[in-house]
Amino acid sequence: MNIITISREFGSGGRELGKRLAGLLGFAYYDREILTTLAHNAALDETYVETALETGWLARIPLTFGASFTYLPSTPHDPAHLLREENKLLRTLAQRGDCVIIGRNADLILQSMEPFKIFVYADLEAKLARCRAHAAKEEPVDDATLKRKIRQLDKQRANHHALLSAHAWGDKAGYHLCVNTTGRPIKTLSDQVAHYARAWFAARG
Repeated sequence: MNIITISREFGSGGRELGKRLAGLLGFAYYDREILTTLAHNAALDETYVETALETGWLARIPLTFGASFTYLPSTPHDPAHLLREENKLLRTLAQRGDCVIIGRNADLILQSMEPFKIFVYADLEAKLARCRAHAAKEEPVDDATLKRKIRQLDKQRANHHALLSAHAWGDKAGYHLCVNTTGRPIKTLSDQVAHYARAWFAARG
C-alpha cells in the first residue's frame, strides 16, 4: 500500500495540497476525520479531544520518554489515552489502503509502513495572506494576532515531533520531499507533487 504523510507549517497550504494530491492519485484522505472518529469513540466533544491532543498531554511528558506511552495514565478523558487511541487509529486507517494523512505525526507513527513523507512550508508573508483568505468572518486577521497564532501552533507541532524523532520538525533530513508554497498556486504544485509521488512509489517497488 502507498501512504503519504504531510507535515506542514500553519498557513502554508499543506492541507489543501494534501486534499488535491489525494484526489489526483485516487487515494483516501484523512484529516479532521481522525479527530471526529476519536471523539465519537470516546464519547467526548471534538474540540476537547483536539485541545487535549495538541496541548493537554505535552506538559506532563518528560522530553526523554521517547516513543513509548505505556506507563502513562489511561482513562477515556486522559490526553495520554487519547494519544494512544490516535496512534492505533492511524495504523488502522493506513492498513485500509492507499491514503494521504495530514499531520498527527503520522510520518513518525507509521514509519514502519514506509510512508512518502512531505513537509510543506512557506514564507511568513505568504502564510499571513493565506490565513486572512481562509479566516472566518468573526476571526481577527491583524498581523500581530495571526503571527502569534502561527508561532504558537508551529511551536506545538515542533515540540510534539521532538518527542518522537531525533530530527527537528521541518529538518529536510526527516522528509522525502519539502515543498515551498510561497508564491505558487497549490493546484499547480499538487500536479507536480503527484508526479513526484508516483515516481517515488514506482522506484520503491
